[in-house]
Amino acid sequence: MKKTTNRLTLFIALLAFAFGLQSCEQKEEKKEAEKEVLVVSEKPEYFLLRPEVEKAYGYSHAVKIGNSIKISGAVSMDNEGNPTAIGDLEQQIKNCYSDLEKILKHYGCTFDDVVVENIFTTNMPLMLEKSAYRAEIYKNHFPTGSWIGVKELALPEFMVEIEMEVHKSE
Repeated sequence: MKKTTNRLTLFIALLAFAFGLQSCEQKEEKKEAEKEVLVVSEKPEYFLLRPEVEKAYGYSHAVKIGNSIKISGAVSMDNEGNPTAIGDLEQQIKNCYSDLEKILKHYGCTFDDVVVENIFTTNMPLMLEKSAYRAEIYKNHFPTGSWIGVKELALPEFMVEIEMEVHKSE
């Protein structure tokens, strides 16, 4: 009888251990299921600052998906796509930021919402001299980004091009 009791006790202990393991596995599966994030597909919203120019060159000036906005490089041009402020890097910088501000306003944003700013220039030493204007644009903080010296931009008269990424807070 003692052997039967010992076997029965051993059997019950093994059974309890097996159920305990199964319970742990279910908890881990539940934790994994809780980690899943529902991704909502959001339709991109495109914005054309100068529709005819942008269609001719084949780009959109900005696209918003969710809270993220990507803004194509702004250059110093008029509404017909002609270069402006030829030979004047400082004025070209101001013209770029003027266009960028129009795009930001379209989406209800300001320069405080910019998280990335990449600047491409054909004259880095002069860009470094004239970059103080950015402090008038970014009053609270500067975004991340890169300054890149390039051989040329889309048209030979362009000396600077500025692109941005924006995070629109809800």
